[in-house]
Amino acid sequence: MKMAFDGIDATFVALADPTRRAILARLAQGEVTVMDLAEPFSMSQPAISKHLKVLENAGLVTRGRDGTRRPVRAETKRLRQATAWLEDFCARLEGNYQRLDALLAEMKTVQKD
Repeated sequence: MKMAFDGIDATFVALADPTRRAILARLAQGEVTVMDLAEPFSMSQPAISKHLKVLENAGLVTRGRDGTRRPVRAETKRLRQATAWLEDFCARLEGNYQRLDALLAEMKTVQKD
């Protein structure tokens, strides 16, 4: 069954795969061609292209055209959105833990009395 993912879901789906994370790590150094991306992996250029398609659909990479060259570039907008979501989520969890810690401390104080 093929599922469609939008926005942050597509970002997390794309980042769930270690090969795609490695591709992004390589692209953090600068744009490269698909052939250059395929080189360090033990997979074919079509397999790398499939990974790139997932990354592209998630908005994490763009492909350009420079004559016959097809450079691939990492994009940061979706990563920033995912980071903001994670930071907000962590802040809410930390707030819950702080309230729980305060309640437990209060309960200890009441038990001592």
